[in-house]
Amino acid sequence: MALKNYEFWFVVGSQFLYGPEVLETVAARAEEMVEKMNASGNLPCKLVYKVTAKTNKEITDVVREANYAENCAGIITWCHTFSPSKMWINGFANLQKPYLHFATQYNREIPNDEIDMDFMNLNQAAHGDREHGFIAARLRMPRKVIAGYWQDEDVQARIGSWMRAAVGVAFSKTLKVMRFGDNMREVAVTEGDKVEVQTKLGWQVNTWPVGKLVETMNEVTETEVDAKMAEYTSLYEMATDDVETVRYQAREEIAMKKMLDAEGCMAFANTFQDLYGMKQLPGLASQHLMAQGYGYGGEGDWKVSAMTAIMKAMSEGQTGGTAFMEDYTYHLEKGNEYSLGAHMLEVCPSVAAGKAKIEVHPLGIGDREPPARLVFEGKAGSAIVVSLIDMGGRLRLICQDIECVKPIMDMPNLPVARVMWRAMPDLTTGVECWITAGGAHHTVLSYDVTAEQMKDWATMMDIEFVHITKDTTAEGLEQQLFLNDLAWKLK
Repeated sequence: MALKNYEFWFVVGSQFLYGPEVLETVAARAEEMVEKMNASGNLPCKLVYKVTAKTNKEITDVVREANYAENCAGIITWCHTFSPSKMWINGFANLQKPYLHFATQYNREIPNDEIDMDFMNLNQAAHGDREHGFIAARLRMPRKVIAGYWQDEDVQARIGSWMRAAVGVAFSKTLKVMRFGDNMREVAVTEGDKVEVQTKLGWQVNTWPVGKLVETMNEVTETEVDAKMAEYTSLYEMATDDVETVRYQAREEIAMKKMLDAEGCMAFANTFQDLYGMKQLPGLASQHLMAQGYGYGGEGDWKVSAMTAIMKAMSEGQTGGTAFMEDYTYHLEKGNEYSLGAHMLEVCPSVAAGKAKIEVHPLGIGDREPPARLVFEGKAGSAIVVSLIDMGGRLRLICQDIECVKPIMDMPNLPVARVMWRAMPDLTTGVECWITAGGAHHTVLSYDVTAEQMKDWATMMDIEFVHITKDTTAEGLEQQLFLNDLAWKLK
């Protein structure tokens, strides 16, 4: 489902104590607020006013409806007046969608000349939201609290950012991952409990034989390949005379997309160790599929494949880019330390600084023909890298802030897509913290998705979140991980 097709329900809390005129005013104001926030352009999804809830039944009914509405990605609540929180217990106890508590009020300022007891009785958000907040805290509900004036752009932007994280949850709950074969032999971090992941995150992760892919490739027509080649040449610079190799990548892409779409899968993984019946490891094919929103994981890494798809869904409509990534090597010159991220072939061109080039070069592993791939440098800018790992009994999401730069050297003999960055808080401390937390070598790099959004997503999914920032120290992170272990053992 596209981002624009999701909606969020605005539920306002009140009670019968104040009489019908006050309730009519509350409802009218709620509708006005929703209309103006939708018109602001700061919300990526539609906000829908549902009800001014005054009873346990009204709240329970709207929660039940939200739980089963496919296009409802979450609930946003606000208490214009005082809403006794016991009436929210049954509804909140059964809520299965992400929840944002918006602590605001209708008026920006206190009207000095007009304020009287009638005004005070109507405008009780200051303590209505505190009563409302207590019950969510008492129920230990995962939630986001945003406070601020509803017409302020920065407040609306924060709500919009949370909406994207909630859409990531909705996307995750229906995500299917297609594995072409198994993961790379003897690799630990790409393993994981698929039953636990489906229970916790909703992912359906299953395997299809590479032979089925080869069969589908053989069914692709030359006309279909011609159309795909035209698409390639319109988007990328053709920097090779080996057209037949590029056409083979086009055939691979068409076949993979047919299989993915037939099964409703938005993510896939493969490995160079399982290419039975294929002439090339899919390089350009995988990169162009990622550019269309599909998630990818190398060496059979289905977790990073799924996370790539989710973060692409969360960042729909933004232009910074999100890509499968791998830490390859370091530049350890004192005071000038950088990480070089790349992969054998498969980095999404959404992160390219300029027009990507289609080139053909030997791969060196996989024992197949030299594959076509997109070669480019990544853009400069602030970004994050994210890794989801299976800790045995729980999942941990690790996020690190980075600053991408134009590569400090040309690397003319390295024919791969690459991104160079400064890791926070610095390279060596960042590496120590990443390794201490168990972060994988495969990541998702995004210029669009923020660390706060990933924290919100992890909170909604009820999984552990670890954030490495400019202020992180190795000692502080070790203490955080120790406390996290204790806390999660109690869950």
